[in-house]
Amino acid sequence: MDEEQCAKMRIDMTPIGIVRSPFQERFAAPRQPSLGGQTAARILLRKDLNLHQALTDLDGFSHIWILYWMHLNQGWNPTVMPPRGPKIRRGVLATRAPHRPNSIGLSAVRLTKISGLTLHIEGCDMLDGTPVLDIKPYLPYADAIPDADPGWTCILEENASGLTRP
Repeated sequence: MDEEQCAKMRIDMTPIGIVRSPFQERFAAPRQPSLGGQTAARILLRKDLNLHQALTDLDGFSHIWILYWMHLNQGWNPTVMPPRGPKIRRGVLATRAPHRPNSIGLSAVRLTKISGLTLHIEGCDMLDGTPVLDIKPYLPYADAIPDADPGWTCILEENASGLTRP
C-alpha cells in the first residue's frame, strides 16, 4: 500500500458492545482511566456476535484494555492545550486529548467480574453508551515499559504528587 491508497482507504468497524457507566456528559468523565478511581461500570457485549467463547480465560486477568469509539466527539485540531502543565499548545498526537483524527479511545481498567456477556469493570473514564471496539488483556510484561521516556510530560511527573497511577 502506498500513501495515495492509504488516503482513499476506509475502515469499517462493528462495535462488539457498549459501556454502561455513570458518566452521561463528556465533562463529567475523568480525563484518564487511572483518575477514575474505583468508578464501577459495565460492558455489555452483543449477543448476536457469539462472544461467549471469546471470553474464555479472560476472567484470569485483573486488568484489560478497552478500545472504544468516542462517539460524541466532533472534529479535531492538530494542536491542543493540555489541561495540566504550562499553557503551551502541543501536537494532538503527543497528548491524550480526546479530539483526534480518528476518535479511537484506549483505556486500561480493572476487570472485577464477568457475568455471561457482561464485564464488570472499575476505573472507568468512558461515557455511558460508548461503543466498544475490542478488548485485550493487560499484560504487565508487554504493556509496562520501565525505561520509557515520558516526553514533554516529564514536567507533570515532577509535580504529580496528587495523581493516582495504575
